[in-house]
Amino acid sequence: MIAGWIFAFFRLLEVVTLIPTLGMLAYFVNGYVNQNELTPNYILVLFIVSVLAAVWALVTLFRRRSTRESAAFVAFVDICFVGAFIGAVYTLRGIASANCVDASGGVSSTGGVSSSGNTITISPLDINYTPFSVSANKTCTMLKASWAFGIMNCIFFFITAILAMLMHRHERGVVVEKEVYRRRSHESR
Repeated sequence: MIAGWIFAFFRLLEVVTLIPTLGMLAYFVNGYVNQNELTPNYILVLFIVSVLAAVWALVTLFRRRSTRESAAFVAFVDICFVGAFIGAVYTLRGIASANCVDASGGVSSTGGVSSSGNTITISPLDINYTPFSVSANKTCTMLKASWAFGIMNCIFFFITAILAMLMHRHERGVVVEKEVYRRRSHESR
């Protein structure tokens, strides 16, 4: 019983993490389609896997009774999605080392005395304050977020596969079949 509730919780987490992934990757697919170019494999693979996984997660979440009855099959498909997400994350591995955000500013000790523009120097302490600014590359941050959600879904689908096997183990019970024999006699007249 508890495995079923935990299973539903992780299915909900999968749906919550797959929806933004679908949105971000659909943005890229739409951009390439509008430019009449082929979508790169590293975007397309994760997009296709995410679409299929989102449909599977929603179906198994809403049909929990049939999920419990066919828990071994659900576990098998979840393990297949783990492999698919590992492949998709591997194809998008180039984004892992990318620096998507440039942050500058803050407080530093410079030892000089100056005051110009947005920079303020406090003379007796030699502390320099520059207003904090952040610039982010939208394409890079969206791909990196999709990559991170792909890794999270690898973990979530593995957990739900284990929970489905637990549900399958607990659903196996002793099946007693009762056979009824009826005896009919035919009399000749």
